[in-house]
Amino acid sequence: MDEAEQLCDRLVVMDKARIVAEGSPRALIERYSTREVLELRFPVGVQETLDGQLDGLGDRVEQLPDRILVYTADGESAAVAAHERGLRPETVLVRRSSLEDVFLRLTGRTLVE
Repeated sequence: MDEAEQLCDRLVVMDKARIVAEGSPRALIERYSTREVLELRFPVGVQETLDGQLDGLGDRVEQLPDRILVYTADGESAAVAAHERGLRPETVLVRRSSLEDVFLRLTGRTLVE
């Protein structure tokens, strides 16, 4: 996906042989994701006990098997807000949104599924 984002002028996102979106990489990211993504990784067993504690930190929260993604315009502010709620992740990463985030949003599946 990183290569596609850098090299392609136009992309088509497909899910189960159906076109679900098309456009330039930047346009797809702007339309289907947020500016930043906050990635939180918690110790084994903790992630399953976080019901509702991340609500309101961003526009959307995705729980993956190994991490939680918080989609937000300001990842640093969301990280501070999570800390203020008493959450103590093992790792915190703020990154810009990517085509992989768009794919996850549109298909509900990660690239490895």
